[in-house]
Amino acid sequence: MIDANGYRLNVGIILTKSSGQVFLGKRINQNAWQFPQGGLDDQENIEEAVFRELWEEIGLDRSKVEIIGHTRQWLKYKLPRKLIRSTKPTCIGQKQKWYLLKLTGTDADINLTASMKPEFDGWEWVNYWFPLSQVIHFKREVYRRALKELSPLYFGFSKGGSAKSLDSILSK
Repeated sequence: MIDANGYRLNVGIILTKSSGQVFLGKRINQNAWQFPQGGLDDQENIEEAVFRELWEEIGLDRSKVEIIGHTRQWLKYKLPRKLIRSTKPTCIGQKQKWYLLKLTGTDADINLTASMKPEFDGWEWVNYWFPLSQVIHFKREVYRRALKELSPLYFGFSKGGSAKSLDSILSK
């Protein structure tokens, strides 16, 4: 679904586990890393999209995760001009609602080939702020805003880290 301003409605997923790390996926056949994300289908509500994308991208069903929280607002990024396709309606970027999920299952429950069209061919658990240095440049500000907004929830239940660590990451 593309809104009236040209933004594709989308969900972003920050999956964490009790050891205090977050899931980062390697896009198939690329050296590009990102969180699971994807667009809303017509007539689909946001939580339905979260669980559908979670299944399609990393093979987890809703029984293996717990929703910790989500961003209050939609967060937007524009695509670089060279990535904008001439479609009707034209999509100029993504407008995302970000969800923080906790894995209640195990690493063995993650299955990158659960879907007929895999999006990732590798993954790892990383430090909460690490994805800021890995994600493609035009998504970086949205990642920073989502991670910053959700950090009190994350650091409220994780065992390690400090919310102040964002300042040290951004000052580099």
